[in-house]
Amino acid sequence: MPPRASSKRKTAPPNSTSTDGRSSASSKAKTKARDQIDQLFDAYANSSLQMIDPEGIEALCSDLGVDHTNVRILMFAWKLKAEKQGYFTQDEWRTGLKALGANTLSKLKKALPDLEKEVRTPPNFEDFYSYAFRYCLTEDKQKNVDIESVCELLNLVLGSPFRPQVDLLIEYLKFQSDYKVINLDQWLNFLRFCNEVIVIFSAFTDFHCHQPMLALAYLPKRVS
Repeated sequence: MPPRASSKRKTAPPNSTSTDGRSSASSKAKTKARDQIDQLFDAYANSSLQMIDPEGIEALCSDLGVDHTNVRILMFAWKLKAEKQGYFTQDEWRTGLKALGANTLSKLKKALPDLEKEVRTPPNFEDFYSYAFRYCLTEDKQKNVDIESVCELLNLVLGSPFRPQVDLLIEYLKFQSDYKVINLDQWLNFLRFCNEVIVIFSAFTDFHCHQPMLALAYLPKRVS
């Protein structure tokens, strides 16, 4: 007697047409987003340089409604991982805007407040703070930044969260005559100073009396 046929039904093969359709739609969406990012880049890029130059950045800032000296523009450069001050390459632009989820000017404008919140988190801020100094090294093999530029950078990067400490540092740096330039190690010490000086000040009754001494303690290395 021949064996009875199984009562179990065979599993139907997966609907490859549906899966392929979703994959195709996702691919098209990504391509469209990248094209929009490139179009936005082209709107501000110097065609002969194939990158966004200082003039293009100023135009971008104007359209974003943000002053080009605003710290958010430096944060934007950090997000792009821009290597040369005042210039954005197309690859940097694509990387940054993709990370921000911004493929239009309006989306980029909306992304800036969230970018600032991202930068202000402790691990990111330390990286951003170090980047800000390196971004100012505009010459080959340059390792130091002049005092005047450092004071401007301190005010820009640390002025908001550490106003009293920054005012102290700037006052001291402009008053002293031992240091003409600042290196990266000293720059990093300034952040440590801002984080620690509140605790140190609590031990003193005369705040201003100890300002120069405290500032000097965070400049351990003389620049030759």
